[in-house]
Amino acid sequence: MKLTKLQEKPFHLTESEIAWVQDTLSSLTTEEKAGQLFCILGDANSPEGLIDLVQNWHVSGVLFRPNPQKEVRAKYDSLDRYAKVPLLKAANLEEGGAGVLSDGTYFGSQLQVAAADDLTCTEAFAKDCALEGRSVGVNWTFSPVVDIDVNFRNPITNVRTFGSDPDRVLANASAFVRTIQKYGVAASCKHYPGDGVDFRDQHLHPTYNDLSAGDWFATFGRIYQTLIDEGLMSIMVGHIVQPNVIKAVNPQATEADLLPGSQSKEMLTGVLRERFGFNGVIITDATIMGGYTMAMPRREAIPHSIAAGCDMLCFGTDIREDISYILDAVADGRLSQERLDEAVTRVLALKATLNREYPLPELDPKAEQRRCAEKAVTLVKDTKRLLPVTPEQYTNIRLVTLGRDETYDGSMTELAADWLTRQGFTVERYDPMADDLHGTRELPDDRLTLILCNLPAASNQTTVRIKWCDKHALEIPRFVNEEPYAFISFANPYHLQDIPRVPVYINAYTATEATITAALEKLTGQSSFTGVSPVDPFCGLYDTHL
Repeated sequence: MKLTKLQEKPFHLTESEIAWVQDTLSSLTTEEKAGQLFCILGDANSPEGLIDLVQNWHVSGVLFRPNPQKEVRAKYDSLDRYAKVPLLKAANLEEGGAGVLSDGTYFGSQLQVAAADDLTCTEAFAKDCALEGRSVGVNWTFSPVVDIDVNFRNPITNVRTFGSDPDRVLANASAFVRTIQKYGVAASCKHYPGDGVDFRDQHLHPTYNDLSAGDWFATFGRIYQTLIDEGLMSIMVGHIVQPNVIKAVNPQATEADLLPGSQSKEMLTGVLRERFGFNGVIITDATIMGGYTMAMPRREAIPHSIAAGCDMLCFGTDIREDISYILDAVADGRLSQERLDEAVTRVLALKATLNREYPLPELDPKAEQRRCAEKAVTLVKDTKRLLPVTPEQYTNIRLVTLGRDETYDGSMTELAADWLTRQGFTVERYDPMADDLHGTRELPDDRLTLILCNLPAASNQTTVRIKWCDKHALEIPRFVNEEPYAFISFANPYHLQDIPRVPVYINAYTATEATITAALEKLTGQSSFTGVSPVDPFCGLYDTHL
């Protein structure tokens, strides 16, 4: 890599910073350079093992899962003493400071931020990530997710995205990247070449973005090209195959060339480097994922990813073994010294960029979290004009809860029940296992059944659908023609596919106390619905409108 390019975006290095990169590169042995290609999961190692990896294997970056602020700060401070080259300190700041701090702010899902339809909320979201991340030394976030939620059946994108409209995704991603990088945290947009088209999860096996090349360049490609032009510092590449773009770049591509993005020379060098002009750091998504491990033998895949255009590898099944695979490939010529030096140069350039003095944002995270929640809650339908729900009309609320009851702020059921009780409702917590089938003659006319659902998308699961209880599915909105029902989703905007005829459906996108309160305030008419749906909550189905 020509050192003169380090003066260009996204690094814009000064002469002294370039000299540091050059001097540091010259001081590293081949073994030390190999270690600089790896970002490891700190929690997967003992404290002694981490020190060994930093001191003796010279790994470049460390990511910790959420822990209390003091603990994360202490862990990084300890490792700094053993690092020959300053560490990249990474986190998954997808939902706020809670991505690295168990006592941080769970600001909200990206889809909630998009539903607020206000880029000042997006900027506040990024500021919170920067403020709380930097409080423990984090200078690199594996976010934002810039996937387009094309397929509502995808089990992993969902609320992690800014929605299904490429323009909305780009606007929010641009605001997030611009803001967080202003405050000294490098963004890494993911999951190139783009998740959300397949209905499967790349954590489990390679998945596909099978848009035509033209459609891909006009949507996913346009998002990445624009963010690169605006100064994006890094990109995380998924284990997702884009066969049509590979063939457009390389018309002679065979079946063997149709590799996941994390291993595809066409997608990495051909598109990101040569067509889009990206000069920043490219890192794979976690190489422990089935989407990576199943594409080719690991001893070949690890050096192949670097040779194809990646600069770093995220996590590993055995980091020491993976480093040895890099060294073997350098020794036998499969990975050239020139390509190794180019990758390490970019890594060092990112470190030099993040070693500058950056301002800290001024922010009240909790106040901004509440503001975003209040703006985002979305009324999808009220076909029987049941809203607002008041104690004068419905003295009794029968509360049904589905999915994960525990939220970042406590029990979803308890938070909702306490709030409704304070408003003058009598709350009955429904237990379907204590009930039986019954008719409709004796149904009370002063009761509304409120169903609260928290079924978040998560890795390593194959679907996100409601599972009703085994006893006759007694908690379903069975008598929609005889009694009033309302449904609030706090994690997945697509539940109408399973409850198409529920008369009131509300999307709140994130299970926090702020969002639970905001949704209930709007249900009861204490504030207005202002959220704009970033996806099609009707799932393209006819009966969901009924």
